[in-house]
Amino acid sequence: MTEVQVSGLTKRYGGKSALHGLDLTIGSGEFVTLLGPSGCGKTTTLRCLAGLERPTTGRITMGERIVVDTERRTFVPADKRHVGMVFQSYALWPHMSVAENVAYPLKVAGLGGQDRQKRVREMLGAVGLADLENRPVTALSGGQQQRVALARALAARPGIIFYDEPLSNLDSKLRYQMGQQVRALHNRFETTSVYVTHDQEEAITLSDRIIVMSEGAIVQDGAPAELYDRPRSAYVADFMGFQNILPGTVVAVSDGIADVRVDGTALVIAGTATEDVAVGDRADVAFRAAHVRIDAQDAAAGAGRFEGAVERSTYLGSAVNLLVRADGLPLRVRVETSELRAEDVPGVGDALRFAVNPARAVVIPQASAEDDYLTVETNAIVSPR
Repeated sequence: MTEVQVSGLTKRYGGKSALHGLDLTIGSGEFVTLLGPSGCGKTTTLRCLAGLERPTTGRITMGERIVVDTERRTFVPADKRHVGMVFQSYALWPHMSVAENVAYPLKVAGLGGQDRQKRVREMLGAVGLADLENRPVTALSGGQQQRVALARALAARPGIIFYDEPLSNLDSKLRYQMGQQVRALHNRFETTSVYVTHDQEEAITLSDRIIVMSEGAIVQDGAPAELYDRPRSAYVADFMGFQNILPGTVVAVSDGIADVRVDGTALVIAGTATEDVAVGDRADVAFRAAHVRIDAQDAAAGAGRFEGAVERSTYLGSAVNLLVRADGLPLRVRVETSELRAEDVPGVGDALRFAVNPARAVVIPQASAEDDYLTVETNAIVSPR
């Protein structure tokens, strides 16, 4: 296991900056995911750490070893860093067999023939490919090829493994299975893992810690539960799957719960404040579709309760996704079918009362314009993931 320390990391391509002075610590044995959309800087960060890109400025330490220090003109190339890499495209050698692919880094490292064969068998057993060692890699399925890539990356016992969106080419079922295997191998071989993805569900499932990036900067860093439940900006809330993000003004605060009157409407939604807010402050109130429930018809009006007409109803088996129009706003609602009788599944045109759970909704103070990483349009609604 190896700790990684990053200080003042920048990367410029011509006149454009891809990274802006990143400071970052990755603990020994930690599984950290860099999360964000295309162009946010996550892959550039990974490539700088792996030695595939030369930073413009900054310092990177792995364990006790300085691998980048631009002031001292220190740059250790990728093949000298003792790290493993799993690429999105697998990057296997097509003219080699499964065993030969896994054995190659061991051969380069100078491991003897018998020890090399023993290690190859061990790694192929770890990824469930023990019976395919002599098969050409071109004859394997996508999932099998990715497992070969995992075995090859781990074979030389590197202190750090880098993953560059390794599951994005797989179908959803196989992606889940492979994700579980990635995490299991991390635990078994006690590596430090740095993982890049744009999939928030993947990040939550695999990670000890998630780092959300935007435009070459870190916008929030924390445990999966923290980012999932308490995003600190509209940008992070949007990326972590909050389907309803509504701008407004705080009209009441009590015991950490703030009421927000949504702009241009009479709707008042209550949520847990992520930071201190006061009456009159501008804030976004964000909640997931699943944080809304169908309310009793005779429930009293109040913060978080609203009436709406169903404009679209999508039956998913275990749940129903609704698009509801409330006081002119389109809101996303997800209702579990286990909570409904079959004859009560909402349909288009139904007028219903709804309630937002204030313990799950979040109230996020609006940043000043110069601090915003993303402009969220008024009444922004993100399609359910």
